Amino acid sequence: MRTADFDFYLPKDLIALRPSEKRDNSKLLVLHRDGSIEHRRFFDIAEYLKEGDMLILNNTKVFPARIIATKPSGGKIDVLLIKDTNKDGTWEIMCRGRFNGMVTIGDGVKAEVWTEEVKSQESKKFLRFLNIEPSMVNDVLWQYGRMPLPPYINRMPDDADKQRYQTVYAEHQGSIAAPTAGLHFTEELLNKIKDKGVSVEALTLHVGIGTFRPIKAEYLEDHRMDSEYFEIKSSLANKIQKTKESGCRLITVGTTTTRALEGFMSGLFQRLSSVNGSVRGYTDIFIYPGYKFRAVDSLITNFHLPRSTPLMLVSALSDFKKILHAYKEAIAMGYRFFSYGDAMLIL
Repeated sequence: MRTADFDFYLPKDLIALRPSEKRDNSKLLVLHRDGSIEHRRFFDIAEYLKEGDMLILNNTKVFPARIIATKPSGGKIDVLLIKDTNKDGTWEIMCRGRFNGMVTIGDGVKAEVWTEEVKSQESKKFLRFLNIEPSMVNDVLWQYGRMPLPPYINRMPDDADKQRYQTVYAEHQGSIAAPTAGLHFTEELLNKIKDKGVSVEALTLHVGIGTFRPIKAEYLEDHRMDSEYFEIKSSLANKIQKTKESGCRLITVGTTTTRALEGFMSGLFQRLSSVNGSVRGYTDIFIYPGYKFRAVDSLITNFHLPRSTPLMLVSALSDFKKILHAYKEAIAMGYRFFSYGDAMLIL
């Protein structure tokens, strides 16, 4: 399949720059297996869940990975921390330009930026915090850092994003992008779902830079996903099996939850260890049409970018023609797209 097959036109004014006033007041497009569509609000989603179903969330927590640092000249450098190397406060970063040298962060935190050649015609940039202990980096980020909003949200992050670009159930810090389908849930809505007899479970997948990387390959088969870290309780596999044996459904919240679960259930992951009853590892599973789902029956998701890997994943669960028809209807009805946009339920 060609990457270009997953293209569509989206008016720029439908890209959501800020979240809805209330999390669960977003629009909800419900796509049924036969291709029929309903238009609801997200707070109606409990009506589509039944007793015995299982809802699985990604409880990763986004950290303020974006830093505006000051160069010796007084100019600014916009840095995105993408990976802790666990070496004396050193992080792999992304930033524009060719600057290498000393920078200042906030009120006197010093750091050094440099470039390393890693492969022929390929390089990586790094930042090392100099005058603080590695254990203090997290405090510095929450004091001076900004939430790493994706590039299509064309504005500077503000303090409100530290609360809204985060799910209400975020627990384990490590993501540089939010699992955005979960942004629509409130505590009250989750309690309503539980009261219906739906089992609500969680796993962790830390969303990495792959979320931002465009697909450059002409054919899907030639694209390689970046590995992302996940943790899943070993007992979850047994709960999933019992749910499906009882004839009930497994509904995942977001493409990140889906990738973690399907990577685990299909064995397409690199195991690190098992700690306290949880499996830890990395998965680079790429789900696109033709993939046979091992566990997932239904999906709650947002509306995704053209030619993006999340769009290919939802097209594997449904059918791209049905997805494209739903997207066109959503555009016609003024749905808001991408991270802070409206939601979709694929049954």
